[in-house]
Amino acid sequence: MIGLTGTSRLLKALADETRLRILHLLAQEELSGSDLMEILNMGQSRISTHLALLKEVGLVADRRHGRRVLYTVAPGPATGTWDTVLAENKSTPEFEADLAGLEALRDRRRGDARAYFDRVAATFGEQILPGRTWEGLARGVLQLASRGRYVDLGIGDGLLTLMLSEIALSVTAVDISSEMLAQLKARAETKGIRNIETVEGDIEDLPLPDASYDVAVLSQALHHAESPARALSEARRILIPGGRVLVIDLLAHTEEWVRDQLQHRHLGFTEAALEGLLTEAGFERAHIQRAARDPQPPNFMTLVATGVRPTR
Repeated sequence: MIGLTGTSRLLKALADETRLRILHLLAQEELSGSDLMEILNMGQSRISTHLALLKEVGLVADRRHGRRVLYTVAPGPATGTWDTVLAENKSTPEFEADLAGLEALRDRRRGDARAYFDRVAATFGEQILPGRTWEGLARGVLQLASRGRYVDLGIGDGLLTLMLSEIALSVTAVDISSEMLAQLKARAETKGIRNIETVEGDIEDLPLPDASYDVAVLSQALHHAESPARALSEARRILIPGGRVLVIDLLAHTEEWVRDQLQHRHLGFTEAALEGLLTEAGFERAHIQRAARDPQPPNFMTLVATGVRPTR
């Protein structure tokens, strides 16, 4: 119950055409004061006065959204009276005109967004944009991957292993470094991840059983192998028929320093060479593409390759 005094104030608030029009618009969606000024073609002080009165009687609520304040019809006993007014007047010319103004506002917003993207289209890929990170993209795409038994061959910093664990039934992490595996186990325990098994071993001679995994991943690992062909043959051996391999590695380059400083055995691979390695290892439907170019010198290019173990 809102009481006699409250009812009187509520009725006075509703006894104004502009305030009724504001309520009608806010019943459609959240709007700012400037939005209402544009739709109703009224000044700021007038709109602000009406909004303050509507808030006072409990018909309107507001919330801060960045630098803007957005208004909406407030839930509560006071809205029952307003609902009746709306139902009886929804086809009035004033309300219909305001709906047309609201649609014009929406069109302008869409136009502003379109104009922005048209303006920056040529340089969009060079801009630093909020949320556009390779990790965020990878996590999103991984949600589309099938659940199954994954093996990560040569785990590096373990970040990909942890991401795979979010969608996999199980992940077996293989690395020649016991310290790398220990760091991964510690991070997994901190995050409460229970479906990662670590195995110390060489990716060219895997201590894993035949036909045991659905997906094998070699992310920036193949260029560390003495024999990439042997590493891929081992990946094929441990996959089930129809299992898939994913290789992420570097396009062939001439940066000799990576041999001594980063323990690279190979200076990347050409697309043709990587496709040949996959085919020779017994994979079908090999597909290789250039995925991304490092923006920092020496601008390494990343290749992404996939293949399927035959079912026959």
